[in-house]
Amino acid sequence: MADQEKKPSFKSGFISLIGRPNSGKSTLLNLLLGEKIAITSPKPQTTRNRILGIKNLPYAQMIFLDTPGIHRSKSILNQSMVRTALSTLQEVDSICFLVEADFPDNEENEWILENLKKVTQPVFLVINKIDIVSKGNLLPIMDRYSRAHSFEQIIPVSALLGEGVDVLVKELLNVLPDGPRLFPEDMITDLPERFLAAELIREKVFHLTRDEVPYATAVSVEEFQERPDGNLVVIRATIRVERESQKGILIGEKGRMLKEIGRLARQEIETLLGTKVFLELWVKVEKNWREDPQALRRLGFQ
Repeated sequence: MADQEKKPSFKSGFISLIGRPNSGKSTLLNLLLGEKIAITSPKPQTTRNRILGIKNLPYAQMIFLDTPGIHRSKSILNQSMVRTALSTLQEVDSICFLVEADFPDNEENEWILENLKKVTQPVFLVINKIDIVSKGNLLPIMDRYSRAHSFEQIIPVSALLGEGVDVLVKELLNVLPDGPRLFPEDMITDLPERFLAAELIREKVFHLTRDEVPYATAVSVEEFQERPDGNLVVIRATIRVERESQKGILIGEKGRMLKEIGRLARQEIETLLGTKVFLELWVKVEKNWREDPQALRRLGFQ
């Protein structure tokens, strides 16, 4: 009797996406999943929490951890964000270190390289944003980083356009351990819907305001209620800022800015939830919440 064809073993594991602020980690995560679960903006330090995303394949489950950008800061909030990012290095099966093709040499990347000396897992150097530089710029980056650390692979990608991402997935699968499916097959994140709604509101603040305002903003969802008929979700959320002047900017003349934040956020939340949404926003001043450990814990930061 002929031997039955051997079924490929199932693989599963955790992969951390690390890098300096604005290196493209969240854009890459959304592309890998084919759905938006991490907010993005051109401004650095948009991601404040660890975001878990699950890529389900026929014979593998790849669990990605998008992390806050690693940088040096005296702010209690930012120090908490960096601790969150560095803590994932000890929790995962492999690591993707993203550097920007147009800005590879900087203090933050040197600090990350120092931290990578402490890990034993396979580390992939992912050179992102190759769509905005000439190909000739990549070889010197690859040469310098290959001398700085023993990377498993060095893979150039464009998280924005998708170039090179299939190669990255293939190489990550090669080092992923055999293991069971860790999450249901139809699940792409472990984040609750109210957290995702708050993040989408905060994203619109990042897109529509500037200077210190987006960084002084925190969003908490006070009510998230689905109507019994399932045709409407009612969300009431508070946007916290640190000063009255920031509150005035967020509300805008005759409430126009707050209405626009709400309009854009509602559209994306409706896409996320697949139903109509009634969204109501308030703006509240909570002085120096970024430097208040109690306020940070209450708002979900470690």
